[in-house]
Amino acid sequence: MGGVIIKHLDEEIKNVVNSKTGIRSNYNQLMRAAFNDPDVQNFIQQHHISNDAIRHSASRIYEFVQQKKKRTAGNGSLIPGYQPELVFNGHLIDVSYSPTPETIEKQRSQAIKNRIKSIAMPKQARNANFVDFKLGGKASRDTIIKAAMKFVDDYVNHPNQFVQGMYLSGSFGVGKTFTLGAIANELAEKNVSTTMVHFPSFAVEMKNSIEDHTNATKIDSIKKAQILMLDDIGADVISDWIRDEVLGVILEYRMQNELPTFFSSNFSMDQLEEQHLPYDKKNRKDTVRASRIMQRVRFLAKEYQMTGENLRLQ
Repeated sequence: MGGVIIKHLDEEIKNVVNSKTGIRSNYNQLMRAAFNDPDVQNFIQQHHISNDAIRHSASRIYEFVQQKKKRTAGNGSLIPGYQPELVFNGHLIDVSYSPTPETIEKQRSQAIKNRIKSIAMPKQARNANFVDFKLGGKASRDTIIKAAMKFVDDYVNHPNQFVQGMYLSGSFGVGKTFTLGAIANELAEKNVSTTMVHFPSFAVEMKNSIEDHTNATKIDSIKKAQILMLDDIGADVISDWIRDEVLGVILEYRMQNELPTFFSSNFSMDQLEEQHLPYDKKNRKDTVRASRIMQRVRFLAKEYQMTGENLRLQ
């Protein structure tokens, strides 16, 4: 990030010079100390600055040294999180304020977080990463991590090719949601945006949006996500409207446009097709529509079964 030029401390210099406390007599001493600062001397020598330019830049040099001292003493600076630097402005010395290493790291971390849009996802998933991923001695998790990292590598390095997402199936607490979060954060590190959606909560939100006519807008934002992760598919019985007009519309658009999609579920793909999707809340069965949904799921994602202990109980 380029330096930020701020209003200089001309008034402070004038106050120092004109103070009734007798500080005016120390003006030359203050300036001499500022000119002798090692960073000031290095800047002058490096850029071969004339004495005339140095005299005309006295207030800027004084500002730089004073602000540097404040930051070194832990008293902050004129712009919190920014540090002073000597620069050229025309033929004179000026002061620019650039982000400190700490500020740069905070900005980087915030940028990564901003690449992940989350709808009703737990905090643990939003902060997940593969460093903290617990293998627990289970080969399935090792396989899944390798597959996840391969997806990230393929997607980043082959942007014009369709890369299948992952369908993570398994019992409660084995780490499916955590894995989705870890993948999302890994992608964010590579400047890739992800939308993570807890699908049962999203279904409720969609029902509530019918009255204010925002359901189409919400579906549109989800279906067009760069990377979409639908968490906990099959956790609740869904209406035929949610299945066909919400989930079906989202998956159809993503299949037609070859947009990577991830899923997590307590059901395997076969179980989801046979035991969950055919039935609505009135227990009416529609295998044709369920099969149509699953065709899109199987196109978009490859199934991986996660096994192991319930990590929530550890």
